[in-house]
Amino acid sequence: MLQTRHPQFLAIIPFLFLYTLTCSETATTTSIPQELHIGFSATAESSTTPFQAVLSDHSGNFSLGFLRVNQNQLALAVLHVASSEPFWVANPTHAASWSDTTRLFFNGSLVLSDPETRVSWSTATNNGDRVVLLNTSNLQVHDKGGTPLWQSFHFPANTLVQDQNFTSNMTLLSSNGIYSMRLGNDFMGLYENHDSLYWKRTPLGAKAEVKEGQGPIYARVNPEGYLGMYQTSDEKPADVQKFNTFQLTSSFLLLRLEPDGNLKGYYWDGSRWMLNYQAITEACELPRSCGSYGLCTPGGSGCSCLDNRTRFEPGGCFNDASSGDADLCSSEGIGGKSSYWVLRRTGVEAAHKELLRHVTTSSLAECEGLCQNNCSCWGALYSNETGFCYLLEYTIQTLLGTGDGSKVGYFKVKKEERRTKRVWIRVGVVVTVLVGVGVIIIGVGFCVTRWKKKRGVKEEDWGSPGPYKNLESASFRSIEMSNSNSANE
Repeated sequence: MLQTRHPQFLAIIPFLFLYTLTCSETATTTSIPQELHIGFSATAESSTTPFQAVLSDHSGNFSLGFLRVNQNQLALAVLHVASSEPFWVANPTHAASWSDTTRLFFNGSLVLSDPETRVSWSTATNNGDRVVLLNTSNLQVHDKGGTPLWQSFHFPANTLVQDQNFTSNMTLLSSNGIYSMRLGNDFMGLYENHDSLYWKRTPLGAKAEVKEGQGPIYARVNPEGYLGMYQTSDEKPADVQKFNTFQLTSSFLLLRLEPDGNLKGYYWDGSRWMLNYQAITEACELPRSCGSYGLCTPGGSGCSCLDNRTRFEPGGCFNDASSGDADLCSSEGIGGKSSYWVLRRTGVEAAHKELLRHVTTSSLAECEGLCQNNCSCWGALYSNETGFCYLLEYTIQTLLGTGDGSKVGYFKVKKEERRTKRVWIRVGVVVTVLVGVGVIIIGVGFCVTRWKKKRGVKEEDWGSPGPYKNLESASFRSIEMSNSNSANE
């Protein structure tokens, strides 16, 4: 099955795949129009239906409508009816409220309006005459002559479908907002946090090349079973990435940038989506396969931590909540102590080191010094064999374990990140001890009370001659005087 997970894309997409059966039943009702005209208006109904269709394509395979998100919010989305998978979302960075104040209308522009949360989206076409949904899942606004003024294929979210052109002015964004796919002058690249390139594809072979001066490149999923890179002046692909169904008949193909950073292709077999292609086939080559400050060793050894003293937990080895642009040059405490501590590890390298910028240094100490004096550098990787020094200007994620002692890593760890786990562990221990002591004290008190009641001992008679005020009683004064007279005799 397809998988999906920018913290705003976060607000919508992770919930889009939770509903399947009811959605399909609703989308196939005969009352759904196949065109929207000026004057159309629809509001979200109060029913618990996860998807409320407002427009269908002629084949009935796709529907446009309100998709319920997190119970009380909605997204305007195009769904594949049979699987209820969303192929396109109008505004993936914001969700509107699911209420009668949210309205979708067409007045020449298709507009989603929500007065309460001030969330709005529009095609900004103004002169549109009708809205149609093609059997390719492409949502279009046409003028009176039938010419498309706007189309959803020009604004992809995390998915490309077959025959949808992906150009250099578009971005494919993973549902968690961490990863993106973009085109360069002569390559296709996957990026982490918009600027860190971790996968790159350039045309391969003597005949596969991008020619200068012949227009920009674009990519397209071909129904024959491949992802091709093209130039506008040439109908033949400059590069082909074959799918498993290459040159086989498949019902429908799509490409999706997944939450783990991988680019995957799928085909519809009539009942489910089948995996058809993966840009990255080795788990250790995914940018965050073992989380923050994690170490991934090829060969099925699993994940561990760069710091041998730290036990690996799902999500990483240290709290990586601090942003990558945190000030690593800030000081704390008396004497201007560093805000980070240094972690070193041998036998490590970056899985995509050929894509990293590097300099040549004469020693490991020189390489570390370049990073130590750089406020935006989180780590450095050095090779004793080549003298290459790779500076990592982003928070440390998964590194590759090589077992080669000539490859050394130097990493900065924010002190509060290291303390986070230990502090909570200590707090838990202290709380547990205090609770235990409290239980013991209460238990002892209860037992003593029962014992006194059983023995008939009064509170004022047990363990003490009485309170201080009784020392002034007549009986005490008589004893004192008696002792005084005895002494005089």
